Amino acid sequence: MYTLPITTTKPKAATIPIYLLRTAQLAAWLKSQPAQTKHWLEANKFKGDAGSFCLLPDKNGTIAAVACGIGETPDTWSIAHLTTALPAKTYHLEGTLSADQATQLTLGWALAGYRFTRYKKNTSALPVLVVPKGCDTAYVKSLGTSMFWARDLINTPANDMNPQALAQEAIDWASTNKAKVTVIKGEALLKANYPMVYAVGKAATVPPHFVDICFAKKGAPKLTLVGKGVCFDSGGLDIKSTGNMKMMKKDMGGAACVLALAKTIIELKLPVQLRVLLPIVENAIAGNAMRPLDIVPTRKGITVEIGNTDAEGRLILCDALFEGDSEKPDLLIDCATLTGAARAALGTEIPAFFTNDDQLAHALTDHSARENDPLWRLPLWKNYRKQLDTANADLSNDPDSAYGGAILAALYLQEFVSKTTPWLHIDMMAWNVGTKPGRPQGGEAMAVRALYALVKDRYGTS
Repeated sequence: MYTLPITTTKPKAATIPIYLLRTAQLAAWLKSQPAQTKHWLEANKFKGDAGSFCLLPDKNGTIAAVACGIGETPDTWSIAHLTTALPAKTYHLEGTLSADQATQLTLGWALAGYRFTRYKKNTSALPVLVVPKGCDTAYVKSLGTSMFWARDLINTPANDMNPQALAQEAIDWASTNKAKVTVIKGEALLKANYPMVYAVGKAATVPPHFVDICFAKKGAPKLTLVGKGVCFDSGGLDIKSTGNMKMMKKDMGGAACVLALAKTIIELKLPVQLRVLLPIVENAIAGNAMRPLDIVPTRKGITVEIGNTDAEGRLILCDALFEGDSEKPDLLIDCATLTGAARAALGTEIPAFFTNDDQLAHALTDHSARENDPLWRLPLWKNYRKQLDTANADLSNDPDSAYGGAILAALYLQEFVSKTTPWLHIDMMAWNVGTKPGRPQGGEAMAVRALYALVKDRYGTS
């Protein structure tokens, strides 16, 4: 599906070395270099700072090597800037790397090669990196192409990525991998008892869909992933402002991230029985759209008063979470672009996560740090639960409170998960507001690397 700018094939011609230089080691390295190299780096004021690099010419003026500053410690993004900065030649990393360093550096280089070309072609060639010794190439290729897929799904505008199109992406992938796929759409959602998914999506021209993907693996731990798939969110009758509505094509980012995670889990054969649940809708405005203070039943059987039609994500997720919980999975994870409150608290780069399991929280925090994939835990603060009560129904989807919005949304979702089910809720931006090495502006598969590491560590490999 996607091509990464890396190769495992030994090139016939000589490749250009990239020297990875820590700031503290630069002086010692320079002593071993010819005078020409020393003078050139001094003239270019190269000091080995993280993110800096300098092309080293040979006597003919062509590129002989690249000096790349990595600060004190290399991480995932230490050489990612080179993918878009170097001439389109073939390179290799010079020196000894640990297996983890080789893998992370290669992944960062690969992810920096992403370009969204569906509507505006970009045919310029990229530099290619020879995969270094020790690199987990299968992991880099699978995760890299999975994240490219998620980025493409999020970046595609809603006129082409409507509920039918997103559902079809999931169906095609699942069918190719011989999964059992069930699709329920339109008014059939009422008969199948997904009333909230129907209520949110019924006003759109393209009907709401519920996609249920199962990979059977007898005796393996059950892992269930749920992704919010709001292909466009106008806010409904509580319509968003122009500025707040502009980027709402990304409101299916949770579903895209879940698909990316699922793809890598299946390709790398983690020993789990995987189930993927995707409620997919467009939150539109029409005569049959849900209204403020409508009361709608849920799959669980409890009723919800619609305090705000723009708090629709938790509505479709609650039906999916209750279904996912019904099988008593060993781990239940949902991903969603759910609240502006989480962005106000943590900014756009750090997804918030909530969990009912402290050990799970510690494990995810550790993997987040190791994978350079930031996440931050917020509390399921039980004292706020009473704010979800309302006089006319069992719950409100949007209490009259200006505070703690991300926590209140997570507490709402918790109502549909058993106390005994280990559960993770990820509230993410799924979008890079600016460009950084390996993370171009636009759709982003946030938390996928940390979640994959968590699942692999928790269940091992086959």
